[in-house]
Amino acid sequence: MRKVVLITGVSSGVGLALCRRLLEEDDALHLCLACRNMSKAEAVRTSLLASHPAAEVSIVQVDVSSLPSVFQATKELKQRFQRLDYVYLNAGIMPNPQLNIKALFRGLFSRKVIHMFSTAEGLLTQNDKITPDGLQEVFETNVFGHFILIQELESLLCHSESPSQLIWTSSRNAKKSNFSFEDVQHSKGQEPYSSSKYAIDLLSVALNRHFNHQGLYSSVVCPGTMLTNLTYGILPPFVWMLIMPIIWLLRFFANAFTLTPHNGTEALVWLFHQKPESLNPLVKYLSATTGFGSNYVTSKKMDLDEDAAEKFYQKLLKLEKEIRVTIQKTNNQN
Repeated sequence: MRKVVLITGVSSGVGLALCRRLLEEDDALHLCLACRNMSKAEAVRTSLLASHPAAEVSIVQVDVSSLPSVFQATKELKQRFQRLDYVYLNAGIMPNPQLNIKALFRGLFSRKVIHMFSTAEGLLTQNDKITPDGLQEVFETNVFGHFILIQELESLLCHSESPSQLIWTSSRNAKKSNFSFEDVQHSKGQEPYSSSKYAIDLLSVALNRHFNHQGLYSSVVCPGTMLTNLTYGILPPFVWMLIMPIIWLLRFFANAFTLTPHNGTEALVWLFHQKPESLNPLVKYLSATTGFGSNYVTSKKMDLDEDAAEKFYQKLLKLEKEIRVTIQKTNNQN
């Protein structure tokens, strides 16, 4: 029986590179592309099948920033599949990133210059907005939409005789200082992306605590600093031309500069081959690249504990319950 791999956010970047690399590892897989834009998803599917005709590639439309879309997608998935072996929770946004010029120049002349470029800590702010579901867009897209996806697909994921894996795309930029239990959606701050990635780390730990005994395991990954459409939109093209030599030089001092989506998928592909029972739930797995371009995987203990993870998990369950009550009331009125 083919193993089934569901991947969100596959139209470009890490998601697209991951699809290609997984089929290079095993072209007998069934890849299910979970994508918001169906025309882009069809183009990806055609390209993958052209290079891997033995594979099976299907599409499900889902926008993780829209709960109705998530509910519809999970209904379709439960009709199509009896189980999911891997779910890569990769879709995410960093809306309208703005570079903090003062922080950049302070960092350039400090001892933390390599750390600053590796994590973008303190460099980027974003302008968030409210979705039609009444949630902060970054929080719903990066965290809550995926959480509901997992909740709805529990029957496909929990099989104690053969484990399933959740693999989240997190970030080295996931900072505890940018997350608050009093404002889990980061509605009052300017770094919702960092907050959402820290929330992902917390959620992954809590999911392991609640579901390992049912055969479901969760891990988090950072693909490193890559040059994608997202990062190219932060600075004007001529600035990238000026700083690219510096970035290439920094690769000899910091392994976080993976630079390409292909390199960034290293840890995601590595986890595909691991026995999930052997993995440390409190560790983040990092894609890394040497100055000469060789890829490898390293790991780092996350700045959190299981009590904090459980506290966040309970907040998500409460929010989920409130939203389901609201949806039920709306349906009854209609």
